[in-house]
Parts: sequence; structure tokens; C-alpha cells
Amino acid sequence: MAEHNVEDIRIKLLSLKSELETLSELSGEARATVELDQQSVGRLSRMDALQGQAMALASERQRRATIQKIDAALSRLEAGEYGDCVECGEEISVKRLQVDPAATFCIKCAR
Repeated sequence: MAEHNVEDIRIKLLSLKSELETLSELSGEARATVELDQQSVGRLSRMDALQGQAMALASERQRRATIQKIDAALSRLEAGEYGDCVECGEEISVKRLQVDPAATFCIKCAR
């Protein structure tokens, strides 16, 4: 992998990570504990709030998992193993890495 290509990949991965961390910070309020005081909020409003909170928590779990994948990709990049399938060791196609720069498996092993 060319040196400038490695730096481009690092920048792309760090940019994606930063974007996800920003989204995580912005959605903090949506994940906050829902107030169950019946005097201040009606039953349906509480149900909506609980559903919104559950969706925000699920999105946060997904973001955290993606950040872990990005961190792993950055580690592989530093070790000179980026772009190699962790299962078979074959090179992951450039098109696949363009779509998912944190991909760990080639198409064959991903199936």
C-alpha cells in the first residue's frame, strides 16, 4: 500500500470516528432516563419518550461498535496489516474498503 494511501486511509478513518463521537455527544439527551412522573407527562407521552430512549440507546450501541471497528482498523493500519482479511489473509478489495474502510473480511469470508 502506498504511503500517501495509508495517510488518506488514516484521515478517512479518523474523520469517521470523529463524526460518530460527535453524534454520540449530540444524542446524549435522547438517551437520558425518562421521567416517569405521571403529574408532568401523560401516559402516551411517556411511552413515546421510552420508545425514543430505546431507539437512541440502540443507535448509541451501534455507534460504539463501529468506533471499535474503526479503532481496530487503525491498529491494523499501524501494524501494516490493513486491507488483509483477518480470516484468510487475502487482500480485501479496494472497492469494499472504499465502502467500509473498517472492513475486516474479504467478500468470500464475509459470507
